[in-house]
Amino acid sequence: MVRGFNKVILMGNLARDPEVRYTANKQTVTRLTVAVGRQWKDKNGELKEQTDFIPVVVWGPQAESCERYLRKGRPVLVEGRFQVRNFETNTGDRRWVSEVVATSVVFLGSSARGEDLEPAPRRFERPQVGNVRDGGGLSEDFPLDFSEMPTEESGDDEADVPF
Repeated sequence: MVRGFNKVILMGNLARDPEVRYTANKQTVTRLTVAVGRQWKDKNGELKEQTDFIPVVVWGPQAESCERYLRKGRPVLVEGRFQVRNFETNTGDRRWVSEVVATSVVFLGSSARGEDLEPAPRRFERPQVGNVRDGGGLSEDFPLDFSEMPTEESGDDEADVPF
């Protein structure tokens, strides 16, 4: 069988408080629901929004930390793998569950109550992108998208290609 690649990275806010349980072997498991929003423009140019609520499972000591420090609304970064499993209910029905099994949960920002329980993550500055020809940064007239670039139809044959 060919080895596959299964990695999920989510950044969003907790939709509800963590739900903690313990297995028969006394292993901690915490269930989180991460709300991840997105925006796009439809064909009429109207701004649309959608929020996906993604179930996440965290195991072991990290599950205990999630229980202790996370609350509804807190921003998190989750790394893990996507998993689909099935089980049979007491009534004999087959149920399917899709979830992210977390390998890492990073607590972002501060809690909703303003209490910093974990140090805020380091902020990295975006690297300066330079022009290959002159070694400098981007100029103010650098086009923000391709529609602002001169075309052959505009009669400007001296288009300065930014790469």
